[in-house]
Amino acid sequence: MTRPSVVAAALLAMAFAMPAHANLVPTKRVEPQYPPEAARAGKTGFVEVEFSVTADGKVESVSVLNAKPSRTFEQAAVRAVKQWQFAPGGGRGKVRLDFNL
Repeated sequence: MTRPSVVAAALLAMAFAMPAHANLVPTKRVEPQYPPEAARAGKTGFVEVEFSVTADGKVESVSVLNAKPSRTFEQAAVRAVKQWQFAPGGGRGKVRLDFNL
């Protein structure tokens, strides 16, 4: 079986297409790890999160806005977005992370 992954190209385009603050410039993006249980079960889905960025470019908080299926991909999505970094300036952003096998 091949290792499941998140569709990165579409995610990167979407990740910063919806910032709530126009000055968010990404400098580092970490893709979420596909949960092994979801991969074994053949589950796919998405998580929409909102995040705030400090003045020095670090992600300060991440909130899940929507997820399908629930309680499957949220933890992986939040863990990944918390590792993202942005150019200094701060603000808020939103992103949808799709999980596909």
